[in-house]
Amino acid sequence: MLDQGAPPQDRTTNAPPPPGLGARLMRRKPVERLVAEGGQGEGGVLRRSLGLWQLTMISIGATLGTGIFVVLGEAVPKAGPAVTLSFVIAGLTALLSALSYAELAGTIPVAGSSYSYAYATMGELIAWICGWCLVLEYGVSVAAVAVGWGEYLNELLDGTIGVTIPDALSAPPGDGGVFNLPALIVVLLAMAFLLGGARESARANTVMVCVKIAALVLFCAIGIQGFKSGNYAHFMPLGMAGVSAAGATLFFSYIGFDAASTAGEEAKNAQRDLPRAIMLSLVIVTALYVLVAAVAVGAKPWRRFNDSEAALAQIMRDVTGQSFWGTLLAACAVIAIASVVLTVLYGQTRILFAMSRDGLVPKVFGKVHPKTGAPRANTVIVSLFCGVLAAAIPLSRLADATSIGTLFAFALVNVAVVVLRRTRPAMPRTFRVPLSPVLPALGFAFCIWMMGSLSAVTWVVFGVWMAVGLVFYFGYGHRRSRLATREELATPEVLATPEK
Repeated sequence: MLDQGAPPQDRTTNAPPPPGLGARLMRRKPVERLVAEGGQGEGGVLRRSLGLWQLTMISIGATLGTGIFVVLGEAVPKAGPAVTLSFVIAGLTALLSALSYAELAGTIPVAGSSYSYAYATMGELIAWICGWCLVLEYGVSVAAVAVGWGEYLNELLDGTIGVTIPDALSAPPGDGGVFNLPALIVVLLAMAFLLGGARESARANTVMVCVKIAALVLFCAIGIQGFKSGNYAHFMPLGMAGVSAAGATLFFSYIGFDAASTAGEEAKNAQRDLPRAIMLSLVIVTALYVLVAAVAVGAKPWRRFNDSEAALAQIMRDVTGQSFWGTLLAACAVIAIASVVLTVLYGQTRILFAMSRDGLVPKVFGKVHPKTGAPRANTVIVSLFCGVLAAAIPLSRLADATSIGTLFAFALVNVAVVVLRRTRPAMPRTFRVPLSPVLPALGFAFCIWMMGSLSAVTWVVFGVWMAVGLVFYFGYGHRRSRLATREELATPEVLATPEK
């Protein structure tokens, strides 16, 4: 017989014990939940207004221009005429990862890009590491590109009105300046467009992308007139090590093709259009990069290249003997690089938007303005951070640091494809990586190989960045993650149906 005087049984005694630290670090967010939450933010929702054309232009806008207009002058002295091969290697590495991005973007069309893909396949800690790498990839690359914008702005001013911005106000500390004012200005201009909403930003970007493609075609048409086959006499003077080192640096010029994946919650038909936009943009960009690099080296001996960010404008001036063409190219470059800043800054804000919605970063990054459908506070904070970074840090110290973060994130995406194929083989996919898992494995291997080609200093910077990220995660995100709350775990699963 039961003892009526006994205290009531504690109903929590039969509850399963709380998961250990290892289990909490590996907790995953279901794909269905990721898709069901798409567009939802604090106080509003993101608007679905982007089609295939706009998505492709976002990817091209974020990619095309960075390596050719900015980093080419740094890469040629490392590889010599074989810099064209370096572009091919970097492009192949990007292509292998782009295939994985295309499959996951069509399967998990959300704003978090590779961060969300890792959350669904490899757990929260890996997702955080990936997201932290994306902060490095997008945020720091905005600053790096903005530095190059100031160089071309001076070329334009010199060719038109004969005046340039003093070094003290056009170069960061360490490069002969005090504060890079043009770099800050271009970031603030991009911020103004983004605050107007995704559709308005996409329209402005499309115009700028058309200008930059026209500028590169014009460069090839004029630069070919100064082409000398003798400039290719010693194709690989610094050996394969130089080609590899230049390829790792030039990989910086390919980051951005994944920007379309950050628009997953603002695309009209994300599952159909995202894979197409990613692949189409990468093919166009790679073809233009290789063509322009081949013409540039043919028109100017590789030993005469320096680390000037305005290398193409100088070549135009040397070939024609006139300042007009160099000035025209500089004008196009000012517009072209501005579009890179605009689209990469867009991607950064959407990554932080997704991380905020998951509780891993403060809620302010997830607030959406109800009128414009844009994360305004997020955009302002990120823009100010990137603008100050651009104004205070030299480009040469940013490009390689951005490349290593990007390569690491891309490596994780290749792993995520294989994991999701094994754990959710029946899930509908609008695009499938051919020869999986062979091609994802090659993509992973190429990323690790190119990471190994970067300098020891870059690895130290990357290690410090990762350490800071882990401190932030365990001090903030781990405890505040929505997957750590009973409300999130108790919410019923919402199955997502593929868009037709």
